[in-house]
Amino acid sequence: MSAVVLQVGQCGNQLGLDWWKLLTKKSKQQKKRCPFSSRNGHLAAVCVDTEPKVLRKAHEFVKTKEIHPSNIIEGKGGRGGNWAYGYHGGQGEAENGLLQRTMEALRREAERQDYYGGIVALHSLSGGTGSGLGSRLCEEIREAFPAGHILTVSVVPHQSGESPLQHYNTLLSLAALHRSADGILLFHNDHVLSRAGFQQKSHTGHEAVSCGFSQSTLSAMNAHITSCMAGLLLPVNTLTTRSFSLGAEPWELMRSVCPVPTAKLLYTTQASASAVSHWDTLVSETLRNLPQLSPDVKPYSSRAVLAVARGDQDNSFIASNVLQKLRQAHRCVDWNPFPVDHWTDPRNEASVSSSVRTLTVCSNHSSVTRLIGHVTQRATEMLSARAYLHWYERYGVETEEFQQGINTLSSIIEEYESQ
Repeated sequence: MSAVVLQVGQCGNQLGLDWWKLLTKKSKQQKKRCPFSSRNGHLAAVCVDTEPKVLRKAHEFVKTKEIHPSNIIEGKGGRGGNWAYGYHGGQGEAENGLLQRTMEALRREAERQDYYGGIVALHSLSGGTGSGLGSRLCEEIREAFPAGHILTVSVVPHQSGESPLQHYNTLLSLAALHRSADGILLFHNDHVLSRAGFQQKSHTGHEAVSCGFSQSTLSAMNAHITSCMAGLLLPVNTLTTRSFSLGAEPWELMRSVCPVPTAKLLYTTQASASAVSHWDTLVSETLRNLPQLSPDVKPYSSRAVLAVARGDQDNSFIASNVLQKLRQAHRCVDWNPFPVDHWTDPRNEASVSSSVRTLTVCSNHSSVTRLIGHVTQRATEMLSARAYLHWYERYGVETEEFQQGINTLSSIIEEYESQ
């Protein structure tokens, strides 16, 4: 197997908990196909946080011998929602020890794999631990394992109201991840909240199509993100040889949707059917909330799209005209000769409910410039007013680093707008 899951901060560990609960509910036959376990049967998870209380539930997996005890890395204090504190740590030896212990746990876990392909990092872009320490760990991992892949599941904070430092944290996190990660799956809290509470009847009258969950709660939001992760990352029949998964799904995902290394921010949506439904209906649901026009009324486009159809027992997904519909709706760029990829599997292991079919669509979509533009604008305004800078300067982050982050995000916007 190949993938190690790194959970950083409160958000990352909450997502990780739901992720492992989903995987451990599977049958023995399904678990054999899972690329997220080591040779000894343990889950390939490294859980790190600067507050012990966040990791209490992770210890339950240690008691059941599903996670190695040395893979639980605890600190003794939070990071105050400050990227600089999470990234650089404090002045004491214990602060540096947290980073070193995590890297040592990752090295041991990589050695337990049949082969090491890379990490999937779960974290938030807002908090001090998830954003700061998460960014630092990705940089350290890139240096220690230069041939390994890095895919992040990065949760974007609500547009306003979470923390006065969130725009700085998001700016610095995205800039750092752009240097070290190969792919960044973005889940915006505002979007996830609406999708987690969205339900829609199908046009056929069945209680068939749902783009999420019925309760707009934190647990439902986490369940939605976990379901999207499962839709993209769990093994599929089209990447399996003799019922044995090559464990390449996270890395094949990036090969499919990141054709150029300068554009790696990914948009994901999902639709499920509780009864046998036409794939065309599910495609329509995934397109329902796809942004089409920028604020200055310019059409968005996609560099690449991946559609993962699970529960395709009758092989009807390819027989339908869904790929052409996806290509047109996402306005795929002309220079990519094969912009839409697809995977299928007769089983639906990704479902967290009783859904028969699940369609997960991942797109390298230029609408990400709206988020990046907002973060850049707010950070620039705060920087001009020198707001909250002293909280970062005390941990070694100077004004120049903020400006470098702004320049990095501005170059990303230029890349996406250049088609």
